[in-house]
Parts: sequence; C-alpha cells; structure tokens
Amino acid sequence: MRRRTLKHRRRGTRRNTWGYHLCVDAGKCDPDAIRSKEVIRAFVKELVERIDMKAYGPPRIVMFGTGDKKGYTLVQLIETSDITCHFSEDTGAAYLDIFSCKTFSPQVALNVFDKYFHPQSKCVRFFHRQARV
Repeated sequence: MRRRTLKHRRRGTRRNTWGYHLCVDAGKCDPDAIRSKEVIRAFVKELVERIDMKAYGPPRIVMFGTGDKKGYTLVQLIETSDITCHFSEDTGAAYLDIFSCKTFSPQVALNVFDKYFHPQSKCVRFFHRQARV
C-alpha cells in the first residue's frame, strides 16, 4: 500500500486558527464495509469518541446516487462542526472530511478510519482554517 504522510498546511498560529480540517481520499476500501450502514454507524460512533468530540444528534447515513457515485453518505454533526463521508460502491473509494474548531488528532482519526475500511491507498490533507477578516 502506498503510504502518504500527513501534510500540515499552517496559515498563522494555533492562537488565530479558527478550525482544523482533515480530508481523506481513500481508494480500494473493504467493499463489504462501505456497503454496510451498520459498519458506517459503528465507525462514526467510535470516531467521535476517539477524537474527543460530542455528537449533536444521531448520524444521518443515506444511500443515494447512481453509477460510480452510488453509495452511502454519512453526516454527523458535532458540537464544534461536522464529520462527513461519501462511499462509492462502484469504485470502492471513500471521501472523509472532519472539520472542527476544537483541536483533534488527525492520526487518531486515520487509525479509526483504517480499522473500519482498510483502504489500500490514501491521500491525506490536514489544514488549519482561518478566514481573512
């Protein structure tokens, strides 16, 4: 498996950072896992706990799309923003985004993601977000 290290793009300091954004483009995920609403629900429950966030209501896990876009989409609101992921049944890809104004460990999040979906490749980006005002 091709491994990529986390790239941190810092604009400013932690003191003036509004939020933190982890983006994961994952290829060749476990096909049974990405087709299972129960696995996706267990994943987001553990993820929220392990990155020390607080869920705001239950996750929305909805199947929609056609062709290579068909798959489950996950939306979990957290008190400090959101976690979203789309899974493509046709291609075996998954696209995870975690955005929070509270700090979290991107490595812990990746470990949880790998535990559930076993991707063979990943492109990982981690951003410090701050609007210019």
